[in-house]
Order: sequence, then structure tokens, then C-alpha cells
Amino acid sequence: MEKAPDTITRTNESDPPAPSGSYNCKTSDQAQRAFAKLLGQADIAINGDRPWDMRIHHLETASRVLAKGSLGMGESYMDGWWDSDQLDELICRMLRHELDRKVRSTELIMQSLRARLFNLQNLRRAWQVGQAHYDLGNDFFEAMLGETMAYTCAYWAGIENSGDLDAAQHAKLDLICRKLGLQPGMKLLDIGCGWGSLMRHAATHYGVECVGVTISREQADYGRERCTGLPVEFELKDYRDIAGRFDRVASIGMFEHVGHKNHRDFFELARRVLPEEGLFLLHTIGKNLRRDPTDPWIDRYIFPNGDLPSLGQIADASEDLFVTEDVHNFGADYDRTLMAWHARFEAAWSQFSDRYGERFRRMWRYYLLACAGTFRARTTQLWQLVMSPRGVSAGYRRVGQ
Repeated sequence: MEKAPDTITRTNESDPPAPSGSYNCKTSDQAQRAFAKLLGQADIAINGDRPWDMRIHHLETASRVLAKGSLGMGESYMDGWWDSDQLDELICRMLRHELDRKVRSTELIMQSLRARLFNLQNLRRAWQVGQAHYDLGNDFFEAMLGETMAYTCAYWAGIENSGDLDAAQHAKLDLICRKLGLQPGMKLLDIGCGWGSLMRHAATHYGVECVGVTISREQADYGRERCTGLPVEFELKDYRDIAGRFDRVASIGMFEHVGHKNHRDFFELARRVLPEEGLFLLHTIGKNLRRDPTDPWIDRYIFPNGDLPSLGQIADASEDLFVTEDVHNFGADYDRTLMAWHARFEAAWSQFSDRYGERFRRMWRYYLLACAGTFRARTTQLWQLVMSPRGVSAGYRRVGQ
């Protein structure tokens, strides 16, 4: 491995200065050596020539990352302080060697305390993520997500080498419909329906009547237009305000916004709207350890008030409400999905550069590639769980088995 230089100077006079009062330039050399040693544990070099190595442009990068952890890592990338030709692999290597656990910043401690002390996903705060993230612009998401407008993990089984994102998303949507055993005339509730990709697929291919709820006005307006002529209804409301009865319930990529203090309420709602012979499918990103807090950078810049569940937390919250019939982990498919989104995002960026600016571009790139790295490292999972109120009497069989 190439030896890291003891000091780094700016390569671009336009690089932003270190925030006032945050760093001591006298210790920058010491921080640089400590940071190089830390990265070396994951076979990452500073200013090396391999694609996952880290090219540093700003003198205070090491100090900023060591002081602020993941928040400093992401913010310094947004500010142009460092680059990597393969950022996704850099993050994957850092996580596989648990470098994140060796830099415990004040921001991470505060994030953990906030989540413990406050309900960050209460009814008043629940709408914030819709305004901050999902309402960025339907044309922007359309360019990134493709024809299905599915903003959740695709299912790549059998088509890994095709690179066809739309086909993989259709495979995921059909997998969900088959796991739920949808039949013509059934009524499906989609909690957190997004732009309506699941409802559109279920209504078109399975003859199902659908009701979806979302906290994003942009999503609801766009989804209604896409589903014109189908038995599909969009409701702009929080999941806690859902009423009615449904044969099947699905929630695809929304549970990450519910928060552990509200998990029980969520499952009680799902149980309340289902008959005893109904089925509930939960599709969610999850974490391996319940004690791990939300990443501070993701919370500040991408998904405010997000909270990934652990399997144990899901089991605790659903206990005596549902029988868990099936658990399917295909989290490795999210790596491929995120890389496909990133490729589409970069290809379409010229359409949006004037609207969002270069710092947003670097923020979004970091979001997509860093998340791909977490799934590649298998520190983050993607689960589909099928649940029934009292257990399927003859036993539940996953499709294809």
C-alpha cells in the first residue's frame, strides 16, 4: 500500500475553508497520520492509485472526519474536500472493517440520545420527510427510478447480468403480489404507497382494487395521473389515520420512517384493518443491531427522522398481533439497485444541474453510493416478511417453493 503523505495542501483555491473554530491547524498533521492509519486497516490509502482509495484535496479533511464521524465524512465530500473513483467500495471496506465503530463522534451520541428520549416520528414530524425528500420533483425521480417509479429494492434473481432495472422492479412487484396471493376482487391497502407502483401493478395484472396512503403531495398527484382508469385511490394522510377493511395489506419501504416508539401502533393498525384470513407483507430495510442509531448524515440530509428496525424490534412489536409466516432477506439486491439508480442519476444530471447545483449532486451521489456500500458490506438488510393474524391454517408456502 502506498504510504500516505504527512501533509496535504489544497489543490483548488475554491475549496471551502474549514469551519471556524472547529479545527486546530497545528494538529492537522497528527490527524492526517491517525486517519491514514485507520483507513489502512481497511486497505484504503490516502492519495493512492486504486479506485477505492481516497484522494484528499483539503488540509483539514482528516480532522473533520475524526471529529464528526460519518457526518464529517459526508459533509466534507459534499464540500469537495475529497474524492474516490469507487466511493461505494470505499464505504464497503470501511464498514467491513468496522471503522465506523472506531470513530464515535458527538453527533452519533446525540443522535442516539434523541432517538431514546423523543418520538422523532410523531404525527407532527411525520410529514417532514415527504417535504424534504419525496417532494424534490417527480421528473427528478422519474429520471432516476425508471418506468416503474419504484423507489425500493428491486429483485434481481435470475436477471443479475441483464442490468435491466425496470425488469427487476417488475419482478419485485410481481413477487409481492404472488406472496400475498392476490385474486380478482380483493381490496389491497398499500401503506406508504409512493407513486403507486405496487397498486398499478396489482390492479393491472391481478384485478385488485387498491387504496394507498402517502405523506407526499407530489407522489399522490403523480400517482393519480399514472393510475387513471384503474381501481386505484390515493389518500394524502398519515398511516395512523387509516380506516376501513382490506383483504390484504402491504407496506413497501415505508416502515423505515415509522420509528421504534411507534412500531406497535403500526402493527395494531395493520391488524385492525385485516380479517383473520388476511395477509400482511412488510418490505423494509433493517439493521443488524437494535442499539445502532440512525446515521447522522442520512438523518440530516436525506431522510429526516428515519429509524431502521432490527428483526428483534419487528418481532417485539408484532407479538400477539401476527404470526410471522415467512422472512425473506434479499438485501444484497439493494447494492445492485442503488448502483443502477446512480447510473441513471449521473446520466440525467445535465437536466437538473441548474435547478439543484453541484453540492446537491455530490450529496445525492454520496447518498446512493454510500448506501450501496452498506448493503455490499451486509451491515444493512432488506427483509420481506409475510404475516397472518392467526396463522395460515394449512401452512404458508412462499411462491416458488
